[in-house]
This record gives sequence, structure tokens and C-alpha cells, in this order.
Amino acid sequence: MGKNMIRTAVVGLGYFGNFHAQKYALLPEADLIAVVDTNQERCQQVASELNTKAVENYQELLGKVDAVSIVVPTQLHYKVAKFFLENKIHVLIEKPITTTLQDAQELVKIAKENNCILQVGHLERFNSVLIGMQEILNEPRFIECNRLAPYNPRGADANVVFDLMIHDIDLIQQMVKSPLKTVDASSACVVSNSADIANARLRFENGCVANVTSSRISLKQERKMRIFQRDTYLSIDFQEKVVAINRKGEGEMYPGIPEVIGEKKHFEKNDALKAEIASFLTCIKEGKPPLVGGEEGMQALETAIKISEFRHELD
Repeated sequence: MGKNMIRTAVVGLGYFGNFHAQKYALLPEADLIAVVDTNQERCQQVASELNTKAVENYQELLGKVDAVSIVVPTQLHYKVAKFFLENKIHVLIEKPITTTLQDAQELVKIAKENNCILQVGHLERFNSVLIGMQEILNEPRFIECNRLAPYNPRGADANVVFDLMIHDIDLIQQMVKSPLKTVDASSACVVSNSADIANARLRFENGCVANVTSSRISLKQERKMRIFQRDTYLSIDFQEKVVAINRKGEGEMYPGIPEVIGEKKHFEKNDALKAEIASFLTCIKEGKPPLVGGEEGMQALETAIKISEFRHELD
């Protein structure tokens, strides 16, 4: 192991956990000590592919790692993260942070008491489009989001608000930077026993309104956001990495009709998960707070819970 390498492990080797393990294996600052899963056949296979150790019980990692990614089912997040944080091991936990606000608050408290990094996997924060457009954002007044995906049984244990919409909830709250005032929401179960499509209208204390739609029963994949702010309209395609910017000019196109100046910005297709994990490791090395800490993860969870509790089934 290199002198400055961080000893890491991935707990949970489902669909997304496997990707976490691959990124740690690629990053020069990480030493992937082990992968953990109760499915030992799966665990051995991934361990062999990445030249690391297969472990069945995450408690065996104590004293052997400095940091872990937790990619187990959400209902296990609190138990597993609590174990590592109490033993002064840094944690990157997939979204949503936990199933309840009380559990999230407890994890934040334990992380602070043990001087640990607690980062929540809101991956879209590391999308090159969002990073590149920060300087353009200026007090959004109205936001409209559509996050659509084909059905995948992998996420059906949670409703679409926690599965998909929570990405946009986190982005919107980070952009608006104002307390949530009211929530109005509707949803419907279509192919699973939990909501597969949902719409929420979020009104913030500063007057901004966000209209958010998420569906996991679409025939296409779409991740788009439209933002209206003073004299500017932004249309963002997170998937294609393109932002269309339309600004009010100083002149007029026609008498009484203001000039509109449009441009498009294209951003490189970055590996957001690799960037997220690299940032996590940098925070550990430099002792700085993560881009999406436990408090931000808890705020997104709180809004997602309000939307889920408010919802009434569509006829």
C-alpha cells in the first residue's frame, strides 16, 4: 500500500455497490482492502475481479479500513453506518441517508462526535453540467423538473420519491437555499406496490416554486430541468450534458418585445460516481466537509418524507 493511500471497502454488492468497488479499485489514492456481501458467491466473484478480499460480515473490517462505502438496502443504512462511525471510520452512504429523520439525525451526531466524514451519495451533485453552471444560477424563481426512467425491479422496494425524485429534491434545495414552506403532491402505483409516478409542487419561503415529476414507468430515460430567474431561462439536460441559456438583451426584437440572446453550453461526459468517491477521499485527506454531508442528506430526506406522506392516489 502506498504511503498516502486510504484503506477502503465497499459494503453491499448489489447493482450499484459493484460500481463503487470498481471506482475504488481505479483511484490511485484508494487501497480497496475488501468487498462485503452476505451473498458469498457474488462477493467472491467481485473480489476476484478486483484483486481484493471477500468478506461476509462487515464487522470483520474493524481495524483494517479507514473509510467505507455503504451500498446496502436503505433499511440497513442506519445500523451499518452507526457501526463504522462509532469506530471512527469515514462513511460514504448511498441515498437516501436513512429511512427516518431520527436515524439520520443520530448518524450526523455520531459522525461529529467521532470527527468522521459522513457523505451522502447524491450523485447528481457531481454531474459536470451542474458543476459548470453554478456561476449562472442566481436566485431561481420557478423550477420545473422531469426525471423519467424505464421500470427496474431493483428500486421497487422504495417508492419513486425515494428512488428517483430525491435527486431533484436535493438539487433544488441546494439551488434555492431557502426553507421549504408548503408541499402539494400526487402519486400512483402502476406496476409495483409503491408509487411508480409522482408529482410534487414545492413552495419555498423566498417565493420560489418547484414543480417536480418523477416516473419509473417511462419508455425513455430523461433527466431535465428548467430554471427561470430574473431575465434568464435555463434548460438543462443532465443526460446529454447540455445547457441552453436564454437571456434578456438590452434591445428589442420588435417594438415592445425584448431581445432574447440564446446560447448553448456543452459539458464533458464525466464519471460522476468516480468524481463523488474521489471527492470523498479528498475530504478525508484534507479534513474538509463533503459537498453533500449528512445535514444535506437529512434535508433531502425530510422533504421526500413530506411528499410521500402528503400524497393521495390518482384515480
